[in-house]
Amino acid sequence: MKLLAESFAKGAEGYIKLLPEEAEDMWHVYNLAREGDHITATTFRKVQVDKGTGADTERLKLKLTLQVETIEFDAEGGVIRIKGRNLTESEHIKLGAYHSLELELGRAFTLFKAAWDALDIERVRQATDVALSADLAAVLITEGLANVCLVGGSTTLVRARVEANLPRKRGAAALGYDKAWNRFLEHVFNAVVRHVDFSVVKCLVIAGPGFAKDQFKDYMDAEAVRRDVRPLIENKDKMMLASASTAYKHSLKEVLSCPGIAARIKDTKAAREVAVLQDFYDLLSTDSSRAFYGPGHVFAAAELGAIQVLLISDSLFRINHVEKRRKYAELVEGVREAGGEALIFSAMHISGEQLTQLSGIAAILRFPLPELEDMEIPADGLAEQ
Repeated sequence: MKLLAESFAKGAEGYIKLLPEEAEDMWHVYNLAREGDHITATTFRKVQVDKGTGADTERLKLKLTLQVETIEFDAEGGVIRIKGRNLTESEHIKLGAYHSLELELGRAFTLFKAAWDALDIERVRQATDVALSADLAAVLITEGLANVCLVGGSTTLVRARVEANLPRKRGAAALGYDKAWNRFLEHVFNAVVRHVDFSVVKCLVIAGPGFAKDQFKDYMDAEAVRRDVRPLIENKDKMMLASASTAYKHSLKEVLSCPGIAARIKDTKAAREVAVLQDFYDLLSTDSSRAFYGPGHVFAAAELGAIQVLLISDSLFRINHVEKRRKYAELVEGVREAGGEALIFSAMHISGEQLTQLSGIAAILRFPLPELEDMEIPADGLAEQ
């Protein structure tokens, strides 16, 4: 998704102008837009036009701003249908008249909110920054050339390009080859450290022709230990070697089509969520005083600072009750500020569907709370949608 313009701040009014580019972008839009927001977009409407020979019907292209009242999401068609009252003065549509419009791929629109909360801002950043949504990182390397890439759903971004003129391995120049080669590897290593965020990236593929990829992998492992680069040391299991005909960006197609790589990166976006949900189920059966679900118990555990991992479905944020949404947003922020992890599950994924069956909210606790486990705690209306 492209962010074309923005003017907003947390807790204040503001707008963003977005251009959806892939199907997943529409899911983000569906989670951003809510009742009461203003959406400005182009739409078409049949109007009666008097041409002197009688009234005729024409289909006009109009730019309207609607105050949202209802939102429907067609997942298969990748279309969002908005219905609301017109806020734009027009000779064809009266102010306050009901109208509907569709948001779809390739058509820009502007979204205005009276107040932006932290969850909305986080979703905007995730949807528009490929570096935040990239699940795969790749180092394409050969002698004298390396490209460090981040691969999102359908976007590939070259974060660093390292080039070096290496001396020949023969003759008098051979003495300088090893020095130049190590300097080249060091530059590539620094690029990986700078641009690959292992809290986001689930797999790092090192690919290229010949033995350059193997030599870089060995250099990176040794250098990470020597410099004590913890992210590289702790994520060695996320690194893979693969063959590619060149070190240029277009060779990523070869890398991604390798059966082993394809199997490794499949569904990586939800890999963490799936693992955490399984951990929750395991705790529920073995140590239930550390596994809570339902709004009442989870909010009570949060007040005691007991939440290690919060599991929450994005469906809970698609509510038109401002106070309920604010409480959920504060819960997510509070868990993170206390050093916990808050995972927002997509209701469109199988793990999100499972979480919805548990009321859409659950938590793994730092320590057992048996006294809370057996209590009946009211949800204060939070479970109602």
